[in-house]
Amino acid sequence: MTTLMKRRAFLTSAIVAVALPRGVAAQGPKLASIGWITAQRASSLTPFVAAFRASLANMGYVEGRNLTIAFRYGDDAIERVPELATDLMRLPVSLLVAQGAAVDVLSRLDLKVPIVYVYSGDPVTAGFAESLARPRKNMTGLTFMAPEFNGKRLEILREIIPDLRRVAVIANPEHPGQHIERGYTEAAAHTLGVTIDYFPTRSRDELDSAFTAMAENLPQGISVFADGFAIQNRDRIIEFAMRYRLPVISGWAVFARSGAICTYGPALIASYRRLAEYVDRILKGAKPADLPIEQPTQFELVINQRTAKALGLAIPQSLMVRADEVIE
Repeated sequence: MTTLMKRRAFLTSAIVAVALPRGVAAQGPKLASIGWITAQRASSLTPFVAAFRASLANMGYVEGRNLTIAFRYGDDAIERVPELATDLMRLPVSLLVAQGAAVDVLSRLDLKVPIVYVYSGDPVTAGFAESLARPRKNMTGLTFMAPEFNGKRLEILREIIPDLRRVAVIANPEHPGQHIERGYTEAAAHTLGVTIDYFPTRSRDELDSAFTAMAENLPQGISVFADGFAIQNRDRIIEFAMRYRLPVISGWAVFARSGAICTYGPALIASYRRLAEYVDRILKGAKPADLPIEQPTQFELVINQRTAKALGLAIPQSLMVRADEVIE
C-alpha cells in the first residue's frame, strides 16, 4: 500500500469513529438483542420505557444499528407471560428485561438467558435472591420496595390532618414483602397514636368488601401499599375515597396524578434509567449473580393540590416547599 493510500485509509477510519455515537465504536459490529416482557399494558409504562431507552442511547446504543428491543406486553393478563417469554426466546434474544409481576413468573421458568428486572416487591421474600447482595442464578436488577417509607407516609398524612386517629390500609397480602411494609406502618402508627384498619385486597371482590367495611365505619384517610394490583385498581380506590371525602396517600407518583392527595416514594423514572445500566453491564460480560440488587436511591414527594381543595384540606407550607411536584 502506498503512503497516499495509507493516509486515506487512516482518515476514513478517523472520520467514521468521530461520526459514531459514544460507545458504538467500542462495541464494534456486534448486535445486542434484548427482549422486554411485562404483564402490564404498554400505555401504563410509556414514560418508563422512554426513560429506559434514553438511558441506553446515552450509553451509545442505537436501535436498529447495534441494538434491537423486542417488546411483549401481557395487557394485564399474567397468565400470558410464559407464552410471551417463549416467543421472545424463539427470536432469539440474548437478555430479557422483566417488569413487575412478570418477574415472579419468569423466576419459575428454566430460561437460559440473563434476566434484568424492575420489581415492586422484595426479591428475597419472593425467593429469587439469597439477599440483596446475592442474587440467585441468572437474575438481578432493581426493587422499588423501601418499606420504611410507609411510616413516613403516615407522618405526612398526620401533617395534613393534625387530629389523625384512624387510617385504613389497602394492601395485597400476596405481594412479596408486604408483611415488612405492614410492620413499618404499624410501628409508625403506634408512635403517632393512630389506629390502623388493615384490609387485605388480592382481588376485586376483596376490594369491594373493603369498600363496604370502610363505608360503614369511615377512617380519616387511606394508605395504599403500591403494587401491580393497586395500580390496576387505583381509579376505583380514589373514586371511592373522593365519594366519602377521604384523602389517599401512596408510594408512587401515578397515584397522585390519578387523584390521591399525596405520594412519597421512589422516583421510578430514575430506577428505569438505572435499569439500562444493568443491561449495559451484562451485555458487556458481567454475570447477574455478581451484580447486587439495588434499592431506590432517589425519592419524590408529589402533592395534588387540586384534590386537597376538593376535600377542603389545606396542605401545610412545610410540605409544599419539600414537594418535587405540585398538581394544581
